[in-house]
Amino acid sequence: MTKTTAKKVCTTLCPPVDLGGEAGWTPFDAPSLVGESLRFVSGEPDGNRFRVRYYRDEEQQLKARIWFGPETEGPPGNAHGGSMAAVLDEVLGLAAWAAGYSIVVGNLNVSFRNLLPLQQVVTIESRIISAGGRKVKVHGRICSGETVYAEGECLCITIAGI
Repeated sequence: MTKTTAKKVCTTLCPPVDLGGEAGWTPFDAPSLVGESLRFVSGEPDGNRFRVRYYRDEEQQLKARIWFGPETEGPPGNAHGGSMAAVLDEVLGLAAWAAGYSIVVGNLNVSFRNLLPLQQVVTIESRIISAGGRKVKVHGRICSGETVYAEGECLCITIAGI
């Protein structure tokens, strides 16, 4: 898909996509936890940029199903690396909040592994690696089956008064 084609596709909404979770996952109401701060990635549940639904698995780790729409295009027919980094920023930060830490992301390192084709549903997995003092480390990856599109690790810093 070229940028011209993506712009034509964006003149109308793309059809609905199935963002259903896996067996054993329970829906997670992220906006009720952090409010309007999820607008950048999760703000258009039916738009042509991102569509996201959050879950917790049996171990209470945060998971997400996400669809990268035509408005996230970078290389022709594939998601822009910045859109993938934005998703990891949101999901990994939210994973820390879901684990009980009021944080901001202080550092995010992303390793891109494969091009991510547009308009397919992928999974974002997250897990808390460590927590001590004001620092919380979270790891995550964007994947589909055995294919890993990007991995990220963030250092989150707890904030007082929130």
